[in-house]
Amino acid sequence: MAEDFYHEPVLAAEIVGMLIRKPGIYLDGTLGGGGHASAMARTLYEMGYWEQSLIIGIDQDDEALRAAALKMAPWAVNTVLVKGNFGDLEGSFIRACSEKNMKPEAAGILLDLGVSSFQIDSASRGFSYLREGPLDMRMDRSAALTAADIVNTYEEKELARVFFRYGEEKRSRSIAKAVAEYRRRNGPITGTVQLAGIIRDVAYGGENVIKMLSRVFQALRIEVNDELEVLREALRQGIGCLGEHGRMAVVSYHSLEDRIVKNVFADNARNDWGPKGVGLREPLERASVSLVTRKPLLAGEDETARNPRARSAKLRVIEKIPKGGCREC
Repeated sequence: MAEDFYHEPVLAAEIVGMLIRKPGIYLDGTLGGGGHASAMARTLYEMGYWEQSLIIGIDQDDEALRAAALKMAPWAVNTVLVKGNFGDLEGSFIRACSEKNMKPEAAGILLDLGVSSFQIDSASRGFSYLREGPLDMRMDRSAALTAADIVNTYEEKELARVFFRYGEEKRSRSIAKAVAEYRRRNGPITGTVQLAGIIRDVAYGGENVIKMLSRVFQALRIEVNDELEVLREALRQGIGCLGEHGRMAVVSYHSLEDRIVKNVFADNARNDWGPKGVGLREPLERASVSLVTRKPLLAGEDETARNPRARSAKLRVIEKIPKGGCREC
């Protein structure tokens, strides 16, 4: 139910403080229940920018969109909500701007890469090993691939690859072997608790079972939703959608995501001087962004005490450099 959708926005004060500095178009590419978007709208209103601004929200989850529509109801006149994957961020952005007859240049873009509290806590979505539910894990429930498909159809070696690559799980081979043996003996693995039990049986007494479960479930979720490739594409497109001095803020929650964000931002903030030893007067390509945050910002003690899911959050921010290469003008 949309009325039950909740997700306390992480680092909301820091995000609006860094993103909102002028009227313009603000894009939330991972809308969720609308917590960050409503905070941006409120800030734009308080700063006197609201009448000249537009908020665009994108999400692939129908329940999230319904919840966000309720949350954004006071700001509906200057808000456009779009169903879509942020891997097509540019397309969704251009279409929404066209709907409002506005030039598609963003003053601010936000990507919050976390799974919402509602999705985690909804047993029917299958994201959590703590609740009995089907092995689903699809962000977009119209998508074909589910976690059950992966667990029951991938070969043992492929399962181990998924667990190691996307969960950084050291015992990926042992877990994959246990999953393969279980399904050979007992048939398909269909539930979250059933899978969690298989993983628990692999763990030795001294191992942190909770971390192992978290890593395997994370790996399955990433594989189901192709999250890392989608993230790379969203970052590339997002940088292209920024107007001059527009800013992009990204909140990541595990090392795989943060590494991609860090590297993409760093690559775009660096002049390309070509191969070493070639003396060039001008770079082959100038940096397109500057780093607003050299190191990621973390949630403070008050926020993590209030919202434990903020503990792993890392916020990185960049700013688009105007054409011509002047970082200050």
